[in-house]
Amino acid sequence: MQIRQTRKALTTVRKTSLSKSSQAWVRRQLQDPFVMQAQKEGYRARAVYKLLGIQEKFKLLKPGQVVVDLGCAPGSWAQIAAQVVGPKGLVLGIDLLPCEPLAGVTFLQDDFSTDAGLAAVQAALEGRPVDVVLCDMAANTVGHKETDGIRTQALSELAVDFAERHLSKGGHFVCKLFMNGYEAEAKKQLATRFTRCQLFKPAASRSESREIFLVGLDWRG
Repeated sequence: MQIRQTRKALTTVRKTSLSKSSQAWVRRQLQDPFVMQAQKEGYRARAVYKLLGIQEKFKLLKPGQVVVDLGCAPGSWAQIAAQVVGPKGLVLGIDLLPCEPLAGVTFLQDDFSTDAGLAAVQAALEGRPVDVVLCDMAANTVGHKETDGIRTQALSELAVDFAERHLSKGGHFVCKLFMNGYEAEAKKQLATRFTRCQLFKPAASRSESREIFLVGLDWRG
């Protein structure tokens, strides 16, 4: 899980000569209050507090819902979703990376952007309509802000397409974007498909981060 990986990385820093940026990342992780809080409360990553902030404001998740978490690894958003929807709900997570088992969550190691990945999701849903689609994905960075933003934008467009195909009427959608000018256009596009659409930056997002979340409420169908 992410917390253990961070501590392992610190050990590596002590034993090897990493770049200054890598060492700064490790120090930031270990000093981050949300990282420490996640470890204390048993969550898999600090990202959990982003979803908790979104949930507090928009009340997306409710008992009994069917939730699909796109790009779910390491599974912290799925943890919260499973806690809220309870045993009568269903949480389905899919990612190219493996996820450790989690009570109340079905994890699929696959690519949701492929036909095979979509087929795996549909099989796991067993015909149940989807109430909430979550997506906290970001493309692997190459160090060039514009390129990284475009790559993550492409993932967000795939997430929107997935939501359009699978959300039930009245369903909700959350997707991470990077602020590069595209976010305003994305909000405008989704505003025609949802009753309410808003850009939101949770308190748990680092101040220097350009990430922002696009929230769509009540899918028009």
